[in-house]
Amino acid sequence: MNRVGFIGGGALAESIVRGICGKVFAPNDIFISEIRAARCEELSKRYGVCAGVEANFLDKIDMLIVAVKPKDAEETFAKLQNKIPAQVLITYTVAGLKLAKVEKFFPSNKIVRLMPNVAVSVGESMTAYVLNKNAAQDGEAIKNFWSTLGRTVEVEEKLMDAVTGLSGSGPAYAFLMIDALSDGGVAAGLSRAQAIELAAQTFLGAAKMVLQGEHPDVLRDKVTSPAGTTIEGVRVLERGGVRSSLIEAVLAATEKSKAL
Repeated sequence: MNRVGFIGGGALAESIVRGICGKVFAPNDIFISEIRAARCEELSKRYGVCAGVEANFLDKIDMLIVAVKPKDAEETFAKLQNKIPAQVLITYTVAGLKLAKVEKFFPSNKIVRLMPNVAVSVGESMTAYVLNKNAAQDGEAIKNFWSTLGRTVEVEEKLMDAVTGLSGSGPAYAFLMIDALSDGGVAAGLSRAQAIELAAQTFLGAAKMVLQGEHPDVLRDKVTSPAGTTIEGVRVLERGGVRSSLIEAVLAATEKSKAL
């Protein structure tokens, strides 16, 4: 792929642009259509990309990323109907929107449903994707592209709502826990800056250990000494229902995705 275009210039689109600009694509090979003229000017100045109100680049790109809010998706796709060449790979990040609904607008196009998360802004997104039949040969290209922004996995479409509830919404759960742990650190005498750094780095290190292949339970046992400090903390978390609350949070977010 040599050129990429975006419909929507919000926070997610900017995060993706930040990750790929000058690394995967040259700035002048990145095109953005955004209804706010002031936002277009801002993105152009910040990244050197081609941003404007009109999507006048659809015949110049290899891949399109539609990053709009769910409430705006149907109108956006309707406006794009019959304007996107068949060879352009259409991808979209709209939560809850099934491939079949998008295919009605573009029956001949290759279409990919995506669910990245906000950590794309630091190159550590967890992105899941589903290919439609026309895009069956494009899995490797999608995986290569999104792997520059973190980790990537292909899933069945029926699991995309669960992906949304877990990894799509998951950074918010992590931010909440980091904030709560830093509050605990402050209560124990640390400065706010120290507490936040300690909590955030602790999550980062723990995540890296899990991604190396060991099960979280095994790793937890390794740091939970008999009659030690860690088991006392874990006991309090279990008594407070933290595990159950996190499970329920994922399920609630999954159901909301289904309802969108």
